[in-house]
Amino acid sequence: MEKETKKNPKKKLEGLGKRMVEQLREGKGPTFESQLRTKNNIVFDEDFEILRLGERIEERSFLNAGQAKTFMQTVAVANKTKKFIEEDLHTSIRGLYYQLKFSLGEELDESLFAEQTESNALIEDLEVALHIKREDLNLTTDRKGVVAGALKIVDKFAGEETVIDGTKQGRSGWMIPSDVDNGMEFVDVKADYVLVVEKDAMWQRLNEDRFWKKENCILVTPKGQASRGTRRLLRKLADKGLPVYVFTDCDAWGWYIYWTIKTGSINLAYLGRDFAIPEARFLGVTMKDIEEFDFLKKLTLKAKEVDLKRASEMLKYPWINKHKEWVEELEKVLETKKKIEQDALQGQKLTFVGEYLKRKIEEREWLP
Repeated sequence: MEKETKKNPKKKLEGLGKRMVEQLREGKGPTFESQLRTKNNIVFDEDFEILRLGERIEERSFLNAGQAKTFMQTVAVANKTKKFIEEDLHTSIRGLYYQLKFSLGEELDESLFAEQTESNALIEDLEVALHIKREDLNLTTDRKGVVAGALKIVDKFAGEETVIDGTKQGRSGWMIPSDVDNGMEFVDVKADYVLVVEKDAMWQRLNEDRFWKKENCILVTPKGQASRGTRRLLRKLADKGLPVYVFTDCDAWGWYIYWTIKTGSINLAYLGRDFAIPEARFLGVTMKDIEEFDFLKKLTLKAKEVDLKRASEMLKYPWINKHKEWVEELEKVLETKKKIEQDALQGQKLTFVGEYLKRKIEEREWLP
C-alpha cells in the first residue's frame, strides 16, 4: 500500500486529510508541513549537479491565528484537486482559482482567494509537501515547446488513445503538452540524441532540411525559456539514455535557457531532478565560434548591459565557474562586449546551420 501511495496523487491527498483528522482525534490542532521555498533554502547538489531545496521545514497550524486562513485555503486546494482526479477532468491553475474563489458562499462579502497568486503558492506547497507535480493533480500549464523526430508516443486522453509519430508531423511539429507523464507512453524511441533549439524560427529551418531525419535525432524547440512540459519531456528522453544537446544564442537569455535546462531553475528548485538535465551539453553559439568562422566576425552584436551583468553573475555561480571552458567564454564576453545570435550562422548560407551542428556533435565540440 505504501508503494502504491507514493505514485498515487489521490492517495497522497487522502493521506494528508487522514493525518489532520488523526491530529484532531488526539486533541491536537491540525498542521501542514513542507520544505521552506525561499532563496536561502535553495542549494546546489554537488552529487546530482542540480538546484534543489534544502532541509529547512515550515509548519503551518490551523490554531495559529496568523496561519488559520492560509491553512484553510491549503485544505480547500487539496480537496478540489482530489475532486478533479476523481472526475478525470483537467483545468488550469486559473480555472482552479475560479473554482475556489467564492467557495465560502455567495452571500458572504469575503471570498476564499482575493488574488490568484494566493492559490498558486498553495499549489506549490502541495507539490513540495506531497512530492508530486501539479500535473499529477490534473492542473495544466501553458504549452509552448514543439518536437519532431524519431519517436512514437501513445497518448491516452479524454477516453481516446492516439499514436503520435514524431516523423510525420509535417512543417508544424507536435506541440508538447503540459503533462507528458500521466496517460502518455513512449513506445518507440530510436533517435541517437536530442537537439534543443532555442528559437522556433531556427527549428523550422532545421525541420525543413529534415535535420532530424538525416542525423536520426529528436528536434525540440522550447520557443525561448522551456516550459514545464518541455523540461519533463527532455528529462524522460535523457532517462532513456539519449544525449541532450542545447543550441542557443550567445547572450544572457540563451545562457539562462541552457542552465535552466541543465541544473533546473531557482523557481522550480523544489522539483529537483524531475525538471533538470545535468547531462545536457551546450553546442553553441559560443564566443570561440566568432574566432573560428570568419564570416561571423561581421555578424556580431554589441552586448547589452543585461548581457554583461548576467555574464558577471554567472562567473560567481560555483556550478558554472568550476568549468574552465565556461569561465573562458564569459570572460571573453566581458572583454569584447560582444554577443552573437544563432541566426547569424545563416549569414553565409541557409544550410550551414546543419553542417555546424553536425560537426560540433561529431567532434565533441561542446561546453559542459
